[in-house]
Amino acid sequence: MSTELISAITEMREEDALKIANQMLDSGSNPLEVMEDCRQAMEIVGKRFASGDCFIPELILAGEILSQISAVVKPRMKQEAKTKKLGKIVFGTVQGDIHDIAKDIVVFMLDINGFEVTDLGVDVPPAKFVEAVKQTGAKIVGLSGFLTLAYDPMKETVAALKAAGLSDVKVMVGGGQIDEQIRQYTGADAYGKDAMAAVELAKSWA
Repeated sequence: MSTELISAITEMREEDALKIANQMLDSGSNPLEVMEDCRQAMEIVGKRFASGDCFIPELILAGEILSQISAVVKPRMKQEAKTKKLGKIVFGTVQGDIHDIAKDIVVFMLDINGFEVTDLGVDVPPAKFVEAVKQTGAKIVGLSGFLTLAYDPMKETVAALKAAGLSDVKVMVGGGQIDEQIRQYTGADAYGKDAMAAVELAKSWA
């Protein structure tokens, strides 16, 4: 773990964060470790946001820093990843929520763990999830949400998939305020507390 990298991201020092990430990779650090540091940093930023200590612009900047680091890390991880795809997943942040940081980390981890992920982005209405599942033939759907307002859209998306006759599709939920209780409320199949939990769930369903 690099406390340097975590500090650089949480203090929004963009150039330093990129420099440290590159140095870590060049000196032989496992790309996964770099991403784990990013995840921890984003968790800190997320908690600060939730408690009102930082605001949307900081969240966006932290997301930008993460995107840039991801762009450097991804090619290195691809070399280590197996080429065979384990299955197809449709993923997105639900309607009304525009948080993509956690989603991007999960999509990234699923991708390098051998899944073919269709990332629908943020503020995704239930019908769009249904359409994407029909188009791709995906058997797994991931619903991300950071705020409490994500609960109902998650519930509506699970209901829309069932209404479209896609009841064999497994749904996982996760994000800032989501927990097992919310999973029960939404009717989803499972709750993943972080990116690695999402990967384990997907593997168990693949």
